[in-house]
Amino acid sequence: MKKTSPLLIIFISLVTLISFLINVPSSINIPFLSDKPVQLVNINTILKPLGLERNVDVRKGLDLEGGTSITLAANMKEIPSSQREDALDSSREVIERRINFFGVSEPIIQTSTLNNNYRIIVEIPGVSDVNQAVSLIGQTAQLSFWEEGDASISAEIASESARPFGVDQMLGSSAKKTDLTGKDLQKAAVTFNPNTGLPQVQLTFTPEGSKKFADITRRNVGKIVGIVLDDVLIQAPRVNEPILGGTAEISGQYTIEQAKALQIQLNAGALPVPLTVLEQRSIGATLGQETLEKSVVAGFMGFIVIVIFMTSLYGRLGIVASLALLVYSLVTLALFRLFNITLTLAGIAGFILSIGIAVDANILIFERMKEEMRKGKPGIIALEIGFTRAWASIRDSNIASLITCVTLIILGTGIVRGFALTLAIGVVVSLFSAITVTRTLLRVMNKNI
Repeated sequence: MKKTSPLLIIFISLVTLISFLINVPSSINIPFLSDKPVQLVNINTILKPLGLERNVDVRKGLDLEGGTSITLAANMKEIPSSQREDALDSSREVIERRINFFGVSEPIIQTSTLNNNYRIIVEIPGVSDVNQAVSLIGQTAQLSFWEEGDASISAEIASESARPFGVDQMLGSSAKKTDLTGKDLQKAAVTFNPNTGLPQVQLTFTPEGSKKFADITRRNVGKIVGIVLDDVLIQAPRVNEPILGGTAEISGQYTIEQAKALQIQLNAGALPVPLTVLEQRSIGATLGQETLEKSVVAGFMGFIVIVIFMTSLYGRLGIVASLALLVYSLVTLALFRLFNITLTLAGIAGFILSIGIAVDANILIFERMKEEMRKGKPGIIALEIGFTRAWASIRDSNIASLITCVTLIILGTGIVRGFALTLAIGVVVSLFSAITVTRTLLRVMNKNI
């Protein structure tokens, strides 16, 4: 019989305690006892005085938190057939960047191609305003710079059909477009005008863009340079001296929200293909909360049934397995919180399924132990032999499950990937629970086996 290391017992106890503190909510409402939420001791209560406080809230997906689902159709008429898949993928990446710039967590963005119909399905948790979501995704934010031209060719330029609104009025009919565009933009950031205190968007150009901007301002000293966004003149500053630093400001009567939206559009770039909205729907948070509560109740009831089953079938061994299963659940949920894994209904299903896998490992171990005890071996020896002989089967079955999970994570999308990720984490933790926690608990109480 191998002795259990005290350090291992301390390690398991610390992991369990830390996982418990991570999963404890910061406060809880207790009906009939207090009108105010009762503050509880969670992990941030300990970390806050040390300056190490972090967000360990459960990140919920669209089906739990509510949000917006939008189906977009891509117009591929002007795109060659050989380039349409690439254009669709590029559009998906632009949309994803825009949503990430906006600060939305874990959007689900998928593409679909069927019979020359190209679709992009966007699910944005936490955004209930459909119009806001559509505006965020669909605007192009084409940036260009215009300068005064030679009046001798004004008639030729004035005949052009694509003239941004306001350019002729401010720069004259001979105004011409420069070679500086949004493609030369390195980044856009929201700042505040030191004189007025109003929000503005500061543009920082790439090294090549900085050279272009310096040339433009150098040859237009004393003249107006127009900044055009989406074919509308938004600003027409007069150049007092060459600007060599590679920065410019777009200012106006912007609110912080408008300045942030403009920053997002400029940073994300333009969409390679036009998109139109086919379907848009809003999922309420109330429905998601009800679904979450039902899922939690179902998971809790399933856990209780497993405890009753294991205890009735294996007695003391079943009680030990149930304690190990409790440790497993706490550790797994703590990992979900620590790594900000988005939980959807499919993800919760993957977690509950992994509980069954964890129980399955204990059953294999206990059955091996019973076989050895039927051969007349003492319980202490049967314990070690049972774990040793069951390990190969547990290892192989879990590796097979992990291979399936990795395949789904790589090739799957949306809720399928979420299901596979939570299941994979559960499988890995179940190995720790079955082999380390269960064995340690059994060794501690070996005299009662």
